Amino acid sequence: MTLLKRIAAIFWKDILAELRTKEMIFSMLVFSLMVTVIFNFSFPPGSEFIQGALPGMLWMTFIFASLLGMNRSFVYEVDKGCLQGLMLAPMSRVAIYVSKFLVNVIFIGMVELIMLPFFSIFFDMAILNHVGELVLVILLSTLGLSTIGTLFSAISVNTRTREVMLPILHFPVSIPIIIGAVQATAAVLQEEDWSVTWGWLKIIIAFDIIFFIVSLLTFEYIIEE
Repeated sequence: MTLLKRIAAIFWKDILAELRTKEMIFSMLVFSLMVTVIFNFSFPPGSEFIQGALPGMLWMTFIFASLLGMNRSFVYEVDKGCLQGLMLAPMSRVAIYVSKFLVNVIFIGMVELIMLPFFSIFFDMAILNHVGELVLVILLSTLGLSTIGTLFSAISVNTRTREVMLPILHFPVSIPIIIGAVQATAAVLQEEDWSVTWGWLKIIIAFDIIFFIVSLLTFEYIIEE
């Protein structure tokens, strides 16, 4: 069995498990909706402050919701004793990481795309003319956040305070991606020149590549601890 087939097998297992329970999707959606409603009633409608703070509020919602989902990346395997079975299987540990990473990207991306229209409605955010640019920013940023989150989820899942440990590990490392995502989103919404948005996207892409390579090289040692 090739590496791609092994990745696909673990990936499909995780997809089916999530579609049966829907715990990850529902928890992220409920949290995102709750935060969006709170933000909506916290500021006067149509205020200039909201328009300036909107990119930050958008990504704060996305990041906390994604952490809530990524925290469960390895929970099923550890709680059911399946992680040892995966590690004993005759395959590279890279297959485990890549499959978990892809699952996180898909489900987090789904929640983000579902929440984007809600933000547009609640905060009068003009997205119809910038859908392609916003989706590109969200995709590249989600790749980076999922890369780091999947790795640190493997570290925190065996600790007693795994719900707290993941954000503590994740935030300091993901600061460049968070800043780039907020600034790129602001540039898109404020209709600045594409060169401004692309400048931030290049930073995000660089960190995506760096963190992905580092994660592939270190995951084998982390999962064995």
